[in-house]
Amino acid sequence: MLNADTAGPLWDDAPTDGAFTLADPDAAPEGAVVTSVARPILLGYAPAKPNARAMLILGGGGYTQLMAGREGIQVARWLTSLGYHAFVLIHRFPNGEHGVAAPLDDAMEAMRAIRASGRAESGLGVVGLSSGGHLAACLAADYPAEWAPPASRHSDQATRPDVLVVGYAPISTNAKGRTIVADKPPLPPVEKQAMYDRLQPDAQLMAAPPPAFIVYAGNDAVVPVENARRLHAAFEAAGASAELHVFADAPHGFALDTPDLPVSLWPRLCEAWLRQTGFL
Repeated sequence: MLNADTAGPLWDDAPTDGAFTLADPDAAPEGAVVTSVARPILLGYAPAKPNARAMLILGGGGYTQLMAGREGIQVARWLTSLGYHAFVLIHRFPNGEHGVAAPLDDAMEAMRAIRASGRAESGLGVVGLSSGGHLAACLAADYPAEWAPPASRHSDQATRPDVLVVGYAPISTNAKGRTIVADKPPLPPVEKQAMYDRLQPDAQLMAAPPPAFIVYAGNDAVVPVENARRLHAAFEAAGASAELHVFADAPHGFALDTPDLPVSLWPRLCEAWLRQTGFL
């Protein structure tokens, strides 16, 4: 499945076949786009030389599709080259079928499942890009008290990341009352807007959050750079370590394949940061 070394369901032992739908089933895994998810799946990619640490990867797609290739599998290849066991989550979308909390519940269960697998003996980090960056930041924020999370198969495992990498993510500017664009209309479907309204990681950051690496484009026309500043300020206010990189000119969704632009250096900067934090 998408050239993964392992593939397994999160919440039960249902088969992986038919769990999600691809826009183009014949596309190379590195270009895979998921258009619908019936059951969440965790894809595992093993490194040649394991460093006893793992990374959960959360790709973007605006919570209505999932860039499982460009912002998932390609990121996994980069991380396995560094020695991490990389996991790409194919999570459910917030909609009438799965509800408001589905993406966060899936991400939290993925964290528990990876820790329970024994492949993160020395730590587990998260890399999230675009909407996946919002979801990643939510793992370092408080879970809404009024939500009732589903029963976990690994309830003894922690969901807090040991390090956090967030790229060009809509942290809170999609939330009602906090938009940058004046009179911005609600985002469809209603469950997606309700999720953004309730999950604002910069305003709900947990106590003692993990170290964070934050990377954005200053001229991003899709996700205002104010999202980066809000998240960075929240980490500073919490007394946590957070490194912020804003590249003046880069497209939204720059991921790992923007050659010849300064933003293409961000993975090297992130590697240096991971070494500095002791996570590499």
